[in-house]
Amino acid sequence: MRALFVALLLLYASGSGKVAGASAAKGNRFVCTAVPAGTDLSCPVEATNRVQSTSPQEEELRNTIIQLRETILQQKETIVSQQGTIKELNSKLARCEADAKSRGSARRKDYSKNTMGDLPRDPTETVEQLGKTMQSLKDRLENLEQQLRTNTSGGMFPNELRDLLKRRLTDLESQLLTRVAELEEEKSQLYNETTAHRQRTENTLSSLLERITELEKSNSAFKSPEDFKVSLPLRTNYLYGRIKKSLPEMYAFTVCMWLKSSASPGIGTPFSYGVPGQANEIVLIEWGNSPMELLVNDKVAQLPLSVSDGRWHHICITWTTRDGFWEAYQDGERLGTGENLAPWHPIKPGGVIILGQEQDIVGGRFDATQAFVGELSHFNMWDRVLRPIDISAMANCSAYMPGNVVPWVDANVEVFGGATKAALEICEDRLFDS
Repeated sequence: MRALFVALLLLYASGSGKVAGASAAKGNRFVCTAVPAGTDLSCPVEATNRVQSTSPQEEELRNTIIQLRETILQQKETIVSQQGTIKELNSKLARCEADAKSRGSARRKDYSKNTMGDLPRDPTETVEQLGKTMQSLKDRLENLEQQLRTNTSGGMFPNELRDLLKRRLTDLESQLLTRVAELEEEKSQLYNETTAHRQRTENTLSSLLERITELEKSNSAFKSPEDFKVSLPLRTNYLYGRIKKSLPEMYAFTVCMWLKSSASPGIGTPFSYGVPGQANEIVLIEWGNSPMELLVNDKVAQLPLSVSDGRWHHICITWTTRDGFWEAYQDGERLGTGENLAPWHPIKPGGVIILGQEQDIVGGRFDATQAFVGELSHFNMWDRVLRPIDISAMANCSAYMPGNVVPWVDANVEVFGGATKAALEICEDRLFDS
């Protein structure tokens, strides 16, 4: 290391000597002489020891030193720059940590104020939870108001802070009330949907049970529920049949039946329908020597029918409220029509249908002189006017159509006073009569 230092001094001295020689004409010059280590500096040094020239090795050493010096300076600058960057990064890191702490504390505060978190799906539990939250907010409001009064008594509390707290609590309470109202509405909708579904299910079950009951009751000795007849052999006021079903409000109707009677004078009343306030709402009657008549709302139309020959006859009567138009069929043929029979009058609902008797009051007070004597079957009623082709098909036994309002079914017919029900295959019996 010491030898390297001496070499550097020699190179520097030789360089300085050249510079001094070049500038001798301009003024004084200084000459540096290399001194060996351990030499006494108080003794003069001879000029013969100076380096007059430089070798290639010295020149190479000088260039190396210059490069090393430049490298050292560059590294120093780099270190200074890196130190500045490290300081800047440290300051940024400190700021980030401080921001993270402040945000964490603010988030915790926001979470502590958030009372509108995820709500349970059950509306009842949600309403209870919101009620508890509102009670908690009210308690906090009371505590704050008490603190306000305490602070106000000791000194004036800032009005701005007080108003801010009240506004925040009012907003929270408004949000809670809105959410409670929405949940109550959803609960009401769910309840209505559940009630409607339950009602539909109950109606379906009731219809099925009613149908099963009818089938069970119709499981009688007859071959089919409609293959029977009602026999009313005497003209009395206590033999009759009764249809269990009533009629709805109707603006038209068709009533068909098979009749067999040889009574005279007149076959009597095959059927009557009475309602409160009008015992003669619908009546079919042949009384005494008068022709057969149809009564609607106690208004009368005479029918050109004759069935008192002791044979089975199929008769149908149609009527519509429009212009009171009516038609009369016997054995599939239309024998008469008319109009102005109780026009624009609707048939009233909720009455009683009696077979074989005319009603003076609803369901009773029968007159023996008006009683039907004979046999009756396939009494069916519709709430519309049937087509002639349908009536003809039933009369010819090529089709059977049960009434959509009153069908002829064993379970729907009751008999009283000695009237009887017996098996009947109407088409075979009719052929036998022929």
